[in-house]
Amino acid sequence: MEITNVLVANRGEIARRVFATCRRMGIATTAVYSDADANSPHVVEADSAVRLPGNAPGETYLRGELIIEAALAAGADAIHPGYGFLSENAGFAKAVQEAGLIWIGPPVAAIEQMGSKVQAKKMMDAAGVPVLKQLDPAEVTAEVLPVLIKASAGGGGRGMRVVREVADLAAQLEAAQREAESAFGDPTVFCERYLETGRHIEVQVMADTHGAVWAVGERECSIQRRHQKVVEEAPSPLVEKIDGMRAAGSEAAAERNHAEPGARVTDGPSMRERLFTAARLAAEAIGYEGAGTVEFLADEKGDFFFLEMNTRLQVEHPVTEQVTGLDLVRLQLQVAAGRPLPARQPGLRGHSIEVRLYAEDPAQDWQPQSGPVYRLDIPGATGEFTVLTEPGVRLDTGVVDGSQVGVHYDPMLSKVISYAETRDEAAHLLASALQRAKIHGLVTNRDLLVRVLRHPAFLAGDTDTAFFATHGLEKLSAPLISEGDEKLSIVAAALSDAAANRAAARIGAGLPSGWRNLPSQPQAKSYESRISGKHEIRYRLTRAGLEVDGVDGLELIEATPDSVTLTVPGDRGRVRRRFEIARYGDLVTIDSPLGPVAVKRLPRFEDPADQVAEGSLLAPMPGAVIRLGAAAGDPVEKGQPILWLEAMKMEHTIAAPAAGILAELNVVAGQQVEVGAVLAVVHSEDQE
Repeated sequence: MEITNVLVANRGEIARRVFATCRRMGIATTAVYSDADANSPHVVEADSAVRLPGNAPGETYLRGELIIEAALAAGADAIHPGYGFLSENAGFAKAVQEAGLIWIGPPVAAIEQMGSKVQAKKMMDAAGVPVLKQLDPAEVTAEVLPVLIKASAGGGGRGMRVVREVADLAAQLEAAQREAESAFGDPTVFCERYLETGRHIEVQVMADTHGAVWAVGERECSIQRRHQKVVEEAPSPLVEKIDGMRAAGSEAAAERNHAEPGARVTDGPSMRERLFTAARLAAEAIGYEGAGTVEFLADEKGDFFFLEMNTRLQVEHPVTEQVTGLDLVRLQLQVAAGRPLPARQPGLRGHSIEVRLYAEDPAQDWQPQSGPVYRLDIPGATGEFTVLTEPGVRLDTGVVDGSQVGVHYDPMLSKVISYAETRDEAAHLLASALQRAKIHGLVTNRDLLVRVLRHPAFLAGDTDTAFFATHGLEKLSAPLISEGDEKLSIVAAALSDAAANRAAARIGAGLPSGWRNLPSQPQAKSYESRISGKHEIRYRLTRAGLEVDGVDGLELIEATPDSVTLTVPGDRGRVRRRFEIARYGDLVTIDSPLGPVAVKRLPRFEDPADQVAEGSLLAPMPGAVIRLGAAAGDPVEKGQPILWLEAMKMEHTIAAPAAGILAELNVVAGQQVEVGAVLAVVHSEDQE
């Protein structure tokens, strides 16, 4: 059969990823979009696009019947589900085929068998794949704690909760069920023993309709937040370590036994071989076809247990593409068209690391962000949605300059992927590209990603699932720039703002900023940093040069509206520094090799109407109030939940900042709120 037009039943980065391969294969593309996504890049790039009225996933991307109608209306003959949404929904896959369309995914029966994680584990156990025992939530006791609650129908961290106290189990079950229902349309959850530390290893499988099953390679995805992957790499450093130790031991044994040079004494299959065998057993047990991933939880000894099988393409598939040279989407399309896999499976080459760039603030409990992306520029990126043939950086992104990040979907902006000959080179290359990136408009996890990639434990390959807890989220999420360098960057912003003012002046544009015939008061400009609070920059441009209060010895080389060059004194002499400045309303961004800085330009005189009462709880993002935890007039303790917001498919707790009285509660359950809205006011005990 021939595929001529592919509709991607998804949005953002994965839709763009599939479209890129389709264009390389000469296949037409069709997009679907919600009202919130009407101007998204994936819609603009598609050959045709069909609107799904509404915004929430339940109204749009989870409406299988609307997506099938869209495919038929646009003349598409195949549907690719991407990941998330309906990608592992057997009913949708069946409906696609019944509509006469080609389903670019595994057989319906395989999705059904793996769709229930409870049943999947039973099947894998029977097939000889090592598994963790399932636990009935009703039978969980203190002796088996901690346990992990998981959504049976989905992944990506949705519906997951760690429970360490029996008293918390009921509430956490309810919360997990609500999230699972919202994200996947199925509230079913289950429990299993939670391993505080472990290594998340997964094997990419690819199978055709002619009986060939490939174990393409393994990935390690151990560094996670809220059970959602943040850093992924191939090959796995744990597997490399275990198999390296095994090979070294075999070499030593061979020498002791006076074997021929280069001979090996083996004691069974390597960890990689055991992983690949288990993954192929899993795929063969369900008659799998297409791309899929078998996920395992491993320990430091090299033992592993089946977690789940994702019957779809994974977010982290690019790292496997980089180390194999394969285009996995191309293979998906070929398998769906009935073609066999190539006669020979490629070997592995080099190392690849992927990070997920999120619009979120790790320092504030991973709080998701929404708003405009004014600029996204990753220097040195040599390809988008394509396999690199030489060391470099690949960018797979769902946003472009000017994109809006809303509250209805996951806050992932982009995937940034490095490829190099060695793991160290791949880590250094990726960290450098991220630090030098211009990311303007939203708070992101960029600083955390750079610190992780440069952390000694990461570079040593010690990357278990407790990485953030072990090494301290506070340290890992700290700004890349130092306090002194941030102040220097803000001085550059003030000088650049002054240059912009002079350039726009109708009279005396050529005069220096703040020029006077006689000595006068210094110029003053005020800014607010989310890192360090308010800064007032007071400076003079005199005959002797630049004078800045509190910062001695600066020499101004050049100041333009877009850049400032200074020489800065140091312990071993003066160093020239160049700062690039951009403005978006009140937002001022300063980029330099010292690190990124973003500040808000403050007005000279503050409007009293803009002030909020002490103890006000502001909405951190637009969302819906789903529950209230207290009433106006109630006494509250520090950290006590006041209300819960739902945004970006997750629940977010708004808690009391201090012990006191809930003086105001300005919302009710079900109410939609905008970012910055005053939700409640807590009068602390000190105020009382």
